Amino acid sequence: MTKAGKFCCMLPVPALFPFSPPVDEMDDEKCMELALDQARRALAEGEVPVGAVIARGDEIVARAHNAPLGRKDPSAHAEILAIRRAAEVIGNYRLIGTTLYVTLEPCIMCAGAIIAARIERVVFGAYDPKSGGVVSLYRLFEDGRLNHSVSFTGGVLKEPCAEILSGFFREKRIASAFCPEPQKNGEIPKWS
Repeated sequence: MTKAGKFCCMLPVPALFPFSPPVDEMDDEKCMELALDQARRALAEGEVPVGAVIARGDEIVARAHNAPLGRKDPSAHAEILAIRRAAEVIGNYRLIGTTLYVTLEPCIMCAGAIIAARIERVVFGAYDPKSGGVVSLYRLFEDGRLNHSVSFTGGVLKEPCAEILSGFFREKRIASAFCPEPQKNGEIPKWS
């Protein structure tokens, strides 16, 4: 961390360079730790613990975590919220030269937003066999029919990213076993 609050997560990308330069694995891990911090914030709020960080050069331009319950917005995934914040900070919806770090493989909605935002690279932690839009279920970033391709790296800090999710759902299953009646909205009630 520098004095200015910047965090080096990737090498600077010249404006005309068509592909992201190689990024040091340790830098990917450092940025994934920041995404895990966001996932922990989501967990503390009772949300599915997914966190995201967007970096451009040596600067973190956005951080976010899942918030669909709190915002009453099904699109409030960590990636979408981070993209919105980064666009505000950068002043453009095209997030050229950025890398998105997220603790769970993006779903197809988020993968579509990543493509629309022209994000160059995505680094994710845990794979999502039920709704992954990058490699597990769909391969949107590799579809040559789309107007933008995204490079990606999966499995960075896979174990801690998977464990925070597994723990969350394990607790939900335990809590639901003691719930006598399902709630009308389908959510598991919070016990006080």
